[in-house]
Amino acid sequence: MSAGNTSTTTSLLLNRSIHHDSVKNTHLNSNPQNPEIIQEAERICKILLKNTNVADALSSTSVNVSPLLVNEVIKKLSNSGILALSFFRWAEKQNGFVHTAESYHGLIEALGKIKQFKMVWILVNELKTKGLLCREAFALVSRRFARARKVKEAIEAFERMEKYGLIHELQDFNRLLDTLSKSRHVGNAQEVFDKWKNRKFKPNIKSYTILLEGWGQEKNLLRLNEVYREMMADGIEPDVVSYGIMIHAHCKVKKYDEAIELLHEMERKKIKVTPHVYCTLINGLGSEKRLVLALKYFKLYKGSGFDLEVFTYNAMVGAYCWSLCMDDAYRLVDEMRRCKIGPNTRTYDIILHHLIKARRMSEAYTVFQKMSNDPGCEPTVSTYEIMVRMFCNEERTDMALKVWDKMKANGVLPGMHSFSTLINSFCRESKLDDACRYFQEMLDMGMRPPIPLFDNLKRALLDEGKEDIVKALWRKLEKLRKSPLVG
Repeated sequence: MSAGNTSTTTSLLLNRSIHHDSVKNTHLNSNPQNPEIIQEAERICKILLKNTNVADALSSTSVNVSPLLVNEVIKKLSNSGILALSFFRWAEKQNGFVHTAESYHGLIEALGKIKQFKMVWILVNELKTKGLLCREAFALVSRRFARARKVKEAIEAFERMEKYGLIHELQDFNRLLDTLSKSRHVGNAQEVFDKWKNRKFKPNIKSYTILLEGWGQEKNLLRLNEVYREMMADGIEPDVVSYGIMIHAHCKVKKYDEAIELLHEMERKKIKVTPHVYCTLINGLGSEKRLVLALKYFKLYKGSGFDLEVFTYNAMVGAYCWSLCMDDAYRLVDEMRRCKIGPNTRTYDIILHHLIKARRMSEAYTVFQKMSNDPGCEPTVSTYEIMVRMFCNEERTDMALKVWDKMKANGVLPGMHSFSTLINSFCRESKLDDACRYFQEMLDMGMRPPIPLFDNLKRALLDEGKEDIVKALWRKLEKLRKSPLVG
């Protein structure tokens, strides 16, 4: 977790207010909130991790297939597109079962992560044939193209909506702008905005806010101010979300005094300062170790009359951690418990990041073990990545593997970063059999290894005279790259 990730929470909170109709809220954050469904999905994932042949793996176990269960399993398999596709096809063959649009959306997301776009379009066509096609599917496709740096294809996916019988609406336009901006293509988002503004769409405050946030993320205050002036010229007054984003942008470039002045401007305009804004300032000031000021705004937040939220408490936990006031951070976590607003997994991830940064490894491992037993704070793939990286950096691959096995035992699929960290560590320690085994596991899960990772493994193998293994791995890698998925 990078040092800047504590401030990412604020951005996500702002996004929730700005883009409440975002595709992320239609599928990716959905949760059946049914403990039995979640438990059964975890059981199935554990079985599939031991045997990736879905039919064989599930042949000897009873599975009561339901839309909620299938959606949850596919969501858990989002880091393994090939396995998700195999499970999806297995499920549709079960008596009486019919996929929902949500299960298709989950599979599109999983396959998009491994850039299987031909299969993605096959699924879109299936959705149309079954009468399930909606605008959310195109938003997902655009987002995955944008994440893969295929900007042209992302825009074309948006444009293809109308060929499928869906009329473009302003919310679709805003989603495209949001998708491009979030994928670090705000310049392209600005071009799309300028091209279609007042020709096809009349922008609203959300349109402008997306661009403000995009340029803010790029730390380009010049372009941010241009968008702000254009918005004002169009007669659109900034609201609390717009101000929150501008405050966040100024915090990103460490212009905290200007950020505080924007807060005072809000107050002069009688715009009530929200927890999101306080959260932004606490994050920024905390990262600069301006703890007294961070505490000032935390106290103002607590007295603001808003309901207490875990996000702003997490920001203050982070502020304490930046100043290595760990006892104060732990005290605040206890306060969260008393107020019944947390902690959550994010709270622990923040603490872990700072403990590791301060080289307090033993304490970090103790905290990691504790979170596993704290209801609602179970480690996520991000948490496991933090711990695997910590042990690999300490040349303790034995402990990294212990964490890895715990992750898989809990039905959490490792992501690309976890694999890369572990394999590179094996290469450094000349444990090439282990490196090759986990590299092969990556390929089996349908992940396309980054070029630097393969180059590193290849170099280590060649240094040991293992040219035959390099050739064999290269053939498997090329097969994965060139073989289209069918299903």
